[in-house]
Amino acid sequence: MNGLASFLAILPEGVLSIAALALLMVAAFAGDGTARKVSWVAVVALGVALVLLAQPAVHAGGAVFDGLYRADAFAAFAKGLIYVTAAASILLAPRFFDGPVGGLRAEYPVLILLATVGMSIMVSATDFVTLYVGLELNSLAGYVLASFMRKDVRSAEAGLKYFVLGALASGILLYGMSLLYGFTGSTSFTGVAAALSDGLSNGELFGIVFVLSGLAFKISAVPFHMWTPDVYEGAPTPVTTFFASAPKVASLALTTRVAVVAMGTAGQSWQQIVIFCAVASIFLGGVAAINQPNIKRLLAYSSINHVGFALIGLATGTPQGVAAVMSYLAIYVVMTVGAFACVLQMRDAEGRPVESIASLGGLVHSQPALAGAFVIFMFSLAGIPPLFGFWAKFLVFDAAIAANLFPLAVLGVVGSVVAAFYYLKVIKTICLDPPSGELAASRSLLDSSIIWLCAAVVVLGYLLNPALGQASAAAAAALF
Repeated sequence: MNGLASFLAILPEGVLSIAALALLMVAAFAGDGTARKVSWVAVVALGVALVLLAQPAVHAGGAVFDGLYRADAFAAFAKGLIYVTAAASILLAPRFFDGPVGGLRAEYPVLILLATVGMSIMVSATDFVTLYVGLELNSLAGYVLASFMRKDVRSAEAGLKYFVLGALASGILLYGMSLLYGFTGSTSFTGVAAALSDGLSNGELFGIVFVLSGLAFKISAVPFHMWTPDVYEGAPTPVTTFFASAPKVASLALTTRVAVVAMGTAGQSWQQIVIFCAVASIFLGGVAAINQPNIKRLLAYSSINHVGFALIGLATGTPQGVAAVMSYLAIYVVMTVGAFACVLQMRDAEGRPVESIASLGGLVHSQPALAGAFVIFMFSLAGIPPLFGFWAKFLVFDAAIAANLFPLAVLGVVGSVVAAFYYLKVIKTICLDPPSGELAASRSLLDSSIIWLCAAVVVLGYLLNPALGQASAAAAAALF
């Protein structure tokens, strides 16, 4: 492929990189007074990148840069979700930071853009070197975002924990990559797959285990989930919204590409690892959240739980399973962004964030609109029909049954029932408990618009099924 075509394939990353560098200079010289303008320009840049995904050179450009990067429908699908959720995380931030927690700083949207560039590279990586470059670019921006509120002890603690455990996971991933390179003689996914097709040696098996362990940290799958509740609780809520959506999509998409393309010829080996992580994540995420008094911490365990369901689709190793994973991610990010947008409305009369579940008591009487949205998202996250969250779980269970993994599907259904308990606990607090009087009404038109847009998708999402199914199937087909 010629040089021009190669650069056309990375046009969205180019736009975001140029925008991030330009806005970084604006933030450095003009100061935090330009934070809102910088935020809107960052959102526009993400919108331009989203539009560019529709170009054939971007979503069907094939392998470029000597096989280091691949522009295909799978990457385009994941990038679309990443760009939309990154934009939502920027738009939800000003009201949070304009309160007593301190003003919005201009570098916030710049860090989001840089993390987004890293995630774009991750989902298109077809070589372990490219994979690691994208992963670290995303992670380094994430460490700063987690500790963004420098005067807040919880935020500083979240950033430190994320950095230390993230460095450990990166080391594990690098060790696994080096083992695979040493025993296969290649860092490209296709080269590794060709070497694994000749039979699996002990060194290659250990390489697969270490690589999947490093990636499991990034998707916060059990038993590499320990950072998630503390970081989600301590980080600023707009940052938590970002962590729970865009990086989750990027990491799961990356894990799917690595498993199917690089390790597809050794499917029996990694399938057992993925099944264990899926079942463990479903049940730990379902049980550990039951007694959580903090809504952000509860949603952290909810994200672990949902990763487990998505991994059921990956465990099948089939095009139907991968398509189910992509559909699951699309539905999951809508529910998650909506739920965290509701959490951002939890503020007292002085504008301070409130995070206790008890503060939601009697919300249906004081703020019926917000209560209604909260209930919709909780029911959907629990997988209650006819909301869209039910369809996400149905797809992965159906893929598991079609792949003769009936026991895994049964365990998933049981785990879904267990997890429903803590979602219903939140709904019970909102609708049946006496009013707490802790929360003040919100008057943010932008935040409310995002909440109700997400709620509309959750309620009416079945109308989008034909388009979502077609896009997911095309994304899955690109890997096989």
